[in-house]
Amino acid sequence: MQTDLPTQLEQISNGLAERGYAIVDSFLLDHEVGDILQTDEFKNGKLHFKKAGIGKQQDKQINESIRGDYIQWIDPALAPACMGVYFNRLRQLIQYVNHDLYLSLKDVEVHMTIYPPGAFYKRHLDQFKSDNHRKLSIICYLNHDWKEAHGGQLRIHLPEGPFDVYPLAGRLVCFRSDQIEHEVLPATRERLSLTGWIVDRNLSVPS
Repeated sequence: MQTDLPTQLEQISNGLAERGYAIVDSFLLDHEVGDILQTDEFKNGKLHFKKAGIGKQQDKQINESIRGDYIQWIDPALAPACMGVYFNRLRQLIQYVNHDLYLSLKDVEVHMTIYPPGAFYKRHLDQFKSDNHRKLSIICYLNHDWKEAHGGQLRIHLPEGPFDVYPLAGRLVCFRSDQIEHEVLPATRERLSLTGWIVDRNLSVPS
């Protein structure tokens, strides 16, 4: 079975145009998720990932009352082939939405993310006040056999009210970084994802 990428790209573009967000399942297939989880980066993530902070560069600070996840940035040039599959699909997404929505997106930044059981991230926007280059937020989940009882929802806040997205393996969530407030609710098990942003400039991998 292969990912029906053209249909998914159309669904994402339409969702962004109509609602400011889109959700597609099987953006990564089960075996592709499994390959990523078997990389040394994820298998040893708890040892090497850094505590995620709030803010940008010199203003960054650790505040566990706001967020409790651990992250490791990915350099696309050095990423394992299984992660390269994901980056390639994101590049195709950039090309598609640039053409379909007349955007000028140029690059993507992604980090591996681990939320330990009980960790959360309070309601926020993904765009910095001093830096508006993040245009689209993208999250691809890596959690096999996730059940609603595990919690860990992404809660998206809209004018008509919030709704929850469960972090199912292979599911991609894409939304406007400057418009969609969201939060991550606590889970009873470890919660894994590839989290990132599509930006309107070329960039290097953050430290």
